[in-house]
Amino acid sequence: MRLSVSGRSAAAAVIAAAALLTTSAISTAATGSPGAGTTAPTRAAAPDISVANVKAHLSQLQSIASANGGNRSHGSAGYKASIDYIKGKLDAAGFTTTVQQFTTSGRVGYNLIADWPGGDANRILMAGSHLDSVSRGAGINDNASGSAAVLETALTVSREQYKPAKHLRFAWWGAEELGLIGSSNYVRGLPAAERTKIKGYLNFDMVGSPNPGYFVYDDDPTIEKTFKDYYATKNVSTEPDREGDGRSDHAPFKNAGVPVGGVFAGASTAKTSAQAQKWGGTAGQAFDRCYHSSCDTTANINDTALDRNSDAVAYAIWGLSS
Repeated sequence: MRLSVSGRSAAAAVIAAAALLTTSAISTAATGSPGAGTTAPTRAAAPDISVANVKAHLSQLQSIASANGGNRSHGSAGYKASIDYIKGKLDAAGFTTTVQQFTTSGRVGYNLIADWPGGDANRILMAGSHLDSVSRGAGINDNASGSAAVLETALTVSREQYKPAKHLRFAWWGAEELGLIGSSNYVRGLPAAERTKIKGYLNFDMVGSPNPGYFVYDDDPTIEKTFKDYYATKNVSTEPDREGDGRSDHAPFKNAGVPVGGVFAGASTAKTSAQAQKWGGTAGQAFDRCYHSSCDTTANINDTALDRNSDAVAYAIWGLSS
């Protein structure tokens, strides 16, 4: 997650958006799906997402950072290696992957887009996370955690050979830490007719905070209810996300009129006594004491939060794509 407005430098403008490198065309299979305000059909049961697999992705991203100067920041070899790792997994699983290149702050960055073949291409459900870290550390909670949860959900779509009514698209954004550059570049580059096809964008940024909270974006009522329904099945109470509101990659989509939602486990804000009472953890301590620091490593993850929030990704994907 990027710094708040008062704590960050203004990001340089995106200079160029380069060609899309696409491995195959998106196929479509038109099926009916309810619109807003209509009665939804019985939802397909979402699978359990293996937290062991999610943690294995975190270990790989940590190793990539360790081998490349300790970080995976925009323009670094560590960031490019992170893109290559995730792309390789998705290509092997049968996704159509697209790498979008852009330049900002004098360095080349990348977005990775992965389309699951099938579904109605005029009704797209997207899920995404930023893949870059800050330069001070490996960025395992911020935001390898969201990236790994989205990746493992996408791989589970493939293993299950899930056939959603809507078309599924997954994304990993570059240069979020410089001011939402990659996601802004993507949204800005979409023709208006393509933007209107995106019926929802789900964002996952910092989902494994070591002193976690359970925050749900309250931007779109339908998406918000979907996540709250999931946490209710786990007897976990939630709060609206205030700390991260507008500070992550959902913001460009929201500004373009796309319904957005997501979940968040907390960053530098201190957990209150009331929050510690309902969620556990330590009152008076930040949700993530290693936010934007060198100690944001694989040791900086709460496994229970990572597990619950990874399952929330799948619950929303399955529920909102039918």
